[in-house]
Amino acid sequence: MTLSPARVPATGVRRLTRTLYGYAFLDDFVLLYPVYALLFADTGMSLWQISSLFALWSVTGVVLEVPSGAWADAMSRRRLLWIGPLLTAAGFALWVTLPSYGAFAVGFVLWGAGGALGSGALEALVYDELDRLDAADRYARVMGRARAARLVGTVASTGLAGPVLALGGYPAVGALSVLACVLAAVAATRFPEHRVRPESADAGWATTVRAGFAEVRGERAVRGAVLLIPAVAAVWGALDEYTPLLIREIGFHEATVPYLVMLVWAGVTAGSLLAGPAERLGTRGLAVLLAGAAAALAVGALARSLTGVVLLGLAFAGFQLAEGLADVRLQHRIDDSRRATLTSVASLGTELATVATFGVYALLGTDLAHGTVFAVLAIPYLVTALALARARAATARP
Repeated sequence: MTLSPARVPATGVRRLTRTLYGYAFLDDFVLLYPVYALLFADTGMSLWQISSLFALWSVTGVVLEVPSGAWADAMSRRRLLWIGPLLTAAGFALWVTLPSYGAFAVGFVLWGAGGALGSGALEALVYDELDRLDAADRYARVMGRARAARLVGTVASTGLAGPVLALGGYPAVGALSVLACVLAAVAATRFPEHRVRPESADAGWATTVRAGFAEVRGERAVRGAVLLIPAVAAVWGALDEYTPLLIREIGFHEATVPYLVMLVWAGVTAGSLLAGPAERLGTRGLAVLLAGAAAALAVGALARSLTGVVLLGLAFAGFQLAEGLADVRLQHRIDDSRRATLTSVASLGTELATVATFGVYALLGTDLAHGTVFAVLAIPYLVTALALARARAATARP
């Protein structure tokens, strides 16, 4: 039987989305997520050492983010997507077999490299494949569901982390995390990729990088979309790493920490699923969303109760939704030939801002409680919300 033209794109979209959701779930089905900060602390690391490890993770992303995006525009994006999880798996294996500051540092370098290879490449591959199937208008919904699949993986692994930690300790948690990364790499080999090798590939990745930065400088709409992503993503992405320490500071037992982290990430999952319907939010709506999430973050962090943890989850849900909307804005504004490069430029900004946030956190955390630091770091979101509101008002003037 011959398939109709409408049937062929539908089949292609299903294959792409099934692979994407499976990959996203496995890539974040990492039992170490809710407990690795505890692993570092239990190994004897100070807050400054832990913050320096987080900063090293981000610095690795800073160094590799844009070159990896250019590689993704010049070579197979699918190849980068299966290499990345294998590097992460090697890092996790080091953590649990040789727990020490040096092993943690090398592990974060490997994890940062693996993340950089996938950053930009995944978004570009998905958008271009959807565009080839005349389904680019589904990008917000598809990527929202992919982020939700990641968060389901995070929530599921968080729920398992407590029992596995109780039964087998950190080695068991690490072994299952390595297995998940390997399975993610296998899933990545199933991605469809029909992109024609661009002519810019012959000029080298450096030329692609220069062209990408030239587009950011020359196109105001692209520049604004690129800058919005780190403004939305960086601070809450850094605070996420300290969430287990905040929850333990409130007074909850260590065995309960993974479950409360899971509660927070359940809210974030809901935020991801709202990306499609919320795509209609304009600049003013995005500003209101950020301001509300910032208020929930500050109040929740200072509440020192289960209600505070719930508010923290609501705040992270708002930030996740805003981050997804910022990504959609960017993808609609950039050229196909430099899609991964410019997405990586935005991620570079996020990594730089995240490194700065880790430094600020370590500085403030020397004298202040975790809850107070969380509340203080809600202020940048209020500033971003105000900037968006002012930009909307300026655009609305005759």
